[in-house]
Amino acid sequence: MTHQLCHHHYPCRCFFVPPHVLDNLAKAGVSTARNTIQQGEVSRTQRASKITGMDVFAGTGIAPAGEAPRKIYDCQNSWVKRVSLAREEGGPETADSAVNNAYDYIGTVREFFIERLERNSWDNVGSDLFVNVHFGTNYNNAFWDGDEITLGDGDGNIFTGFDKSLEVLAHELAHGVVQATANLVYRGQPGALNEHFADVFGSLVVQYHLQQTAEEADWLIGNEIMGPTLFGESLRSMAAPGTAYDNALMGRDPQPDHMDNYYPGPADNYGVHINSGIPNKAFYLTAMDIGTDNAGKIWYHALQNLWATADFNAAVARFVESARILVKDKKVPPASTQTVRAAFRAVGLPR
Repeated sequence: MTHQLCHHHYPCRCFFVPPHVLDNLAKAGVSTARNTIQQGEVSRTQRASKITGMDVFAGTGIAPAGEAPRKIYDCQNSWVKRVSLAREEGGPETADSAVNNAYDYIGTVREFFIERLERNSWDNVGSDLFVNVHFGTNYNNAFWDGDEITLGDGDGNIFTGFDKSLEVLAHELAHGVVQATANLVYRGQPGALNEHFADVFGSLVVQYHLQQTAEEADWLIGNEIMGPTLFGESLRSMAAPGTAYDNALMGRDPQPDHMDNYYPGPADNYGVHINSGIPNKAFYLTAMDIGTDNAGKIWYHALQNLWATADFNAAVARFVESARILVKDKKVPPASTQTVRAAFRAVGLPR
């Protein structure tokens, strides 16, 4: 069964750059990181104040079913979204590379979901794909907030424009897919699963676009938006959680790759970006065994059978069950059930 968005829960404000990274940058004296943190708090408050019940879906074109037209807005470096419609579906290229990048990349994400998973837009009824570019000044982040994606330009040193990354667009729209299916609460283990699924779909889309195998992929999240100061670093590694970065500005990657090192504290909404490393590693191990596409089918099937408060143990049971069902339907290789079970055992799950 598919669990639709529960209107008693606000959609998550799902940021691409984790708060602990921005905190470390701010402590190291990067003023643009401090500004990004402050603006994140302001805009979160603004968003929450205008959401009441069914208003979550206001203006998203949910009914009737559509064809997921793209609408790219230029925020003109203001802190306001949808300031000026810069390009819409079928429109010509503009002189603004950020607008064109967003248009092309969200088109690739849309294509992936249709071709590989038979899903029509984030909500599966073809809703408009809204993307905002040039949000704020030197804004070092990107986010999904319930019905649209918003991209900062970065500060040009630590981070470049977030429009330059296909993975960012895929990751953020994937939060919409999670919202419209399991609607995983953005806190603790359900929140870590939310981030995990976004990383999974980000990797799926990039490998689809580059026609890569699991062996050829870099399995890095966020390396495309690292600026010249830290070029070569990343935000997360699905292959080796905990190794994505280690420097004086960002600090050290805190992601665990096993439940023995699970982060139990209150930071990062009780570890949504941190503990996602554990299921991320399990997905990587599964993909390396049966291929990324087959792993993706299992994960997508499981997502549609999860619920808002599902924890890691519950998710593992669903992943294994989804693998069994898809093996029975001859949609994934015969040993996929055992592969998934072994991958999670390798990261200490279930426990």
